[in-house]
Amino acid sequence: MRFVVPSNQAKEPDMQVTMTINGESVTKECEPRTLLVHFIRDIVGLRGTHWGCDTSNCGTCVLWVDGEPVKSCTILAAMADGREVRTVEGLEQNGQLDPIQEGFRECHGLQCGFCTPGMMMTGRWILDNNPNPSEEEIREGISGQLCRCTGYHNIVKSIQWAAEHPAENEVKA
Repeated sequence: MRFVVPSNQAKEPDMQVTMTINGESVTKECEPRTLLVHFIRDIVGLRGTHWGCDTSNCGTCVLWVDGEPVKSCTILAAMADGREVRTVEGLEQNGQLDPIQEGFRECHGLQCGFCTPGMMMTGRWILDNNPNPSEEEIREGISGQLCRCTGYHNIVKSIQWAAEHPAENEVKA
């Protein structure tokens, strides 16, 4: 999406933003007002992160900045300059799906798929911080995100499945 500036207003000059996305350094030009979600999707071209509301209500745009989940529609790309960003594309490692991705497949944690990237990123963060969460802890962890298909039951089951099937390089607590 390209932002259109009314002809009676001067366009702000572009700025250069550099960040590490999924382990790779990326430097791109963007307008100072570009939201991180638009930078990731439209400028960098990683379409896994979805954009749903621009108000932080839905959580479809969750990704990680410096290891913490962030609703990327609420911060500017410039605020991520010099930082580490991980998107849903960064979950897969060396051709192997992350257990959270496997869990969503095994337990039908996606229906329309719109909330799935944000739910996966939040689910991965939950498991990284609590390898054996209770159902209540999972529900609390995803409470800031909306599934419009009412797939919460299967999303919770997917995260539980991932907790029970850690990747070979993960340590189960």
